[in-house]
Amino acid sequence: MELLLVSMASLLAGFVDAIVGGGGLILVPALFAMFPGTHPATLFGVNKSASIWGTAMAALQYSRRVQLSWSALLPAAAAGFAGSLAGAWAVTVASPEFLRKLLPLILLGVLAYTLTRKDMGRHHEPKLSGRSETVAAAAIGLALGFYDGFFGPGTGSFFVFLFVRLLGYDFLNASACAKLLNSATNLAALILFAIKGHVWWHFALALAVANVVGSLLGTHFALKHGAGFVRGAFIVVVFALILKTGYDAFLR
Repeated sequence: MELLLVSMASLLAGFVDAIVGGGGLILVPALFAMFPGTHPATLFGVNKSASIWGTAMAALQYSRRVQLSWSALLPAAAAGFAGSLAGAWAVTVASPEFLRKLLPLILLGVLAYTLTRKDMGRHHEPKLSGRSETVAAAAIGLALGFYDGFFGPGTGSFFVFLFVRLLGYDFLNASACAKLLNSATNLAALILFAIKGHVWWHFALALAVANVVGSLLGTHFALKHGAGFVRGAFIVVVFALILKTGYDAFLR
């Protein structure tokens, strides 16, 4: 029964994450609720062992339908991988507790900015090209990769927002790019969790399959309905992240 319930959560997480990120908002709380006595690192490892497959599948599906700037994104993915490793190391020597109260405020700013700029992300109009686009994408990958390894909540949504705001992508293209970079940061985190023995491999397969199914459904919806749909989903997910992180920071 436990495996069935967390598999259903993994499917829903894959669906949401494929559209706009934020799948961890669903699967991680489900894992903590089902296994309250388990070390948090193990539950985070289980989450990564499932989400990496759904995220990678979403990246593959998007790449077949969306024109991606590979010359910029591959260095950005490498930077994200390195940043995630550095962030995971940093959390072993410094507490990320200060981010717990800061995060909902940052997300509130992201939501307010998105709501006031009603045309933001509706049209794909890249602001940069060539080397400047590569450097900017790599900087985003490195910074958010570090954040993902060090703390994590909302990484996929932050990727989407920064690609829209800084690089001028529409929400659909930004979500496609976010999946590729998030795959790299997830892989780095999963490697570290696996080395430390914090992955339940007997759960990983079922959760991964469910996550991939959800990811395929979410990618289909995003590609079918376009940037406007993804923008709406982004607003809903960021609002939910504000409620969840705000509760964790100030009320728990």
